[in-house]
Amino acid sequence: MRAAWRPGRPAPGPVPPRRPIRRPVPSLSRPMGRRAPVRLIPLAVRSSSPADGSGSRPLDSLSGGEPARNGRGSNSGLVLAAVAILILAVSLFGGRNDSDPSGPVQAAPRSTSSPVAGNPADGAAATTGAVGPHLPRSEPVRLLIPKISVDAPFTKLVIGPTGQLLPPPAADTNLVGWYADGASPGETGTSIIAGHVDTATSAAVFANLGELRKGDVFHVERADGSRANFVVDSAETFAKDDFPSQRVYGDTAQAQVRLITCAGNYDHAVKDYTDNLVVFAHLT
Repeated sequence: MRAAWRPGRPAPGPVPPRRPIRRPVPSLSRPMGRRAPVRLIPLAVRSSSPADGSGSRPLDSLSGGEPARNGRGSNSGLVLAAVAILILAVSLFGGRNDSDPSGPVQAAPRSTSSPVAGNPADGAAATTGAVGPHLPRSEPVRLLIPKISVDAPFTKLVIGPTGQLLPPPAADTNLVGWYADGASPGETGTSIIAGHVDTATSAAVFANLGELRKGDVFHVERADGSRANFVVDSAETFAKDDFPSQRVYGDTAQAQVRLITCAGNYDHAVKDYTDNLVVFAHLT
């Protein structure tokens, strides 16, 4: 505050105006009023795997009817990368359909298990750390199951576009299929053999598969002239909607085989059986 003027003092001069202080304005890297671009960081997405058995789907119908639902589940370890897949729970191998005038054919006994619900590739053969007897790789030629009078030739099976194991031709009642990209019967690992329980007109090669029990034996004649002898460990039935792909297709250190067909009730709405019968066996 300025002091008051008194007589005898010179009159004060005009006060110079104050200049505003200028501060440098920072330069802008982008026009004002625009938001800086937002950087989005992608999130990793995990795809489900059929290898664990959940979400696995059955193989195409082994009842000889239309394919079951589109579906899993890897070779070794489930190797299950092919436990992909091949998460095959087939409607395995019932071959009939609603046009059959004779009505439903007797399905395999309930003690049997469903076909691979996952991807057979998940259980590819592995030769490292093999346990127990095993044979070199050789294509199967004939399946012999004395107890249920099976004497049938083999055909090769492959995985279809939906990731399911395609069943043998439904028109042939005496034919079994072998998953050719997996272990051969007698080779270390899990070998998958599937067959129809019936067709549109009659019972098929695996109609009586459910009669097999622990301790029963069967044989596979091979292209190299050898015969692989197997003993049954168990025969179990699984719902196709809850097929244990890892257990059925998973790789093993032993030479093992899975015999698979349809079982349970025949659902005329979907033209497929509700379950799959699986026989677990090992090389002796």
